[in-house]
Amino acid sequence: MSKTVLPSGRVQPRFAGICTFLRVPQVEDVASENRPIDWAIYGVPSDAGVTFRPGARFGPRAVREASQYIKPYLIEQGVHLAERLSIADAGDAPVNPYSCRQTLDGVAAFASKLGEARQTRLLAIGGDHSIAYANLKATWERRGKPAGGLAVIHFDAHMDTVDEVWGEKWGHASPFRRAIEDGLIDPKSMISIGIRGTLNDPADLNYARQHGVTLVKFDEWRKGGPQALAAFVSRLAKRETYITFDVDAVDPAFCPGTGTPVAGGFTSAEALEAVRSLRGINLVGADIVEVLPDRDVSEITATFAAQLMAEILGLSA
Repeated sequence: MSKTVLPSGRVQPRFAGICTFLRVPQVEDVASENRPIDWAIYGVPSDAGVTFRPGARFGPRAVREASQYIKPYLIEQGVHLAERLSIADAGDAPVNPYSCRQTLDGVAAFASKLGEARQTRLLAIGGDHSIAYANLKATWERRGKPAGGLAVIHFDAHMDTVDEVWGEKWGHASPFRRAIEDGLIDPKSMISIGIRGTLNDPADLNYARQHGVTLVKFDEWRKGGPQALAAFVSRLAKRETYITFDVDAVDPAFCPGTGTPVAGGFTSAEALEAVRSLRGINLVGADIVEVLPDRDVSEITATFAAQLMAEILGLSA
């Protein structure tokens, strides 16, 4: 069984040493020892695709710093990450701050070379939500380009299926439209949870609905969303599935550090519980995006993101 070698927090202080996610080893160190890697974690410090407040380019660094206090044993899941998984931090992907498309192409190329394609799964830290396209593309290719695309579980206040904004088709409003067009994901096996707030036009929801995406608005979640999610997961069986989590799915009272906050969302406890309920899915990749440290308060958003990443890893353990 693969394991992760972690420094003891009772020997080496958690505020000392190289700041990798969860203090896991760097990918080069694991590879040099010829040990397999179950999960490669990497950052994408890019927010060229934002439509409101920028700053998510600093998200990967903030989440890594907040993760220093996250321990490897998950109480609610009953899983010890270091005992069950080999996890490595691959650093940050190269980005081009002046071009969304060039960034996404570069990130996908970078991610495609991490670990061993069939064994090593990819967990990306954004950055804005446009980066999900690159991690989805790399994951889809590494899984053998499955016909019909991957199943997707999407937590967000927004659908992110707008065609373009200001002439830009690769920004954070459009990653899932591009991914559907390119066959990376199966829209009929995609669920978007937590959608709420206001829109420029009700037609903004049409693309997702017309392509068969299961839409669970947040008011619907409060009335029966967990049951709808459970039913969706049961239909997936062992379908290869990707999780994408935008922190603005969570109410800004609990996650203020984001560039497009929408009132009336999940509490942090509700969001973590929803992710834990996904145990049993065939998880092949994930991302967490839109952490904006400059708008954060006492690192509560970055801390939530780090905890959430640990819970996502636990789903595969």
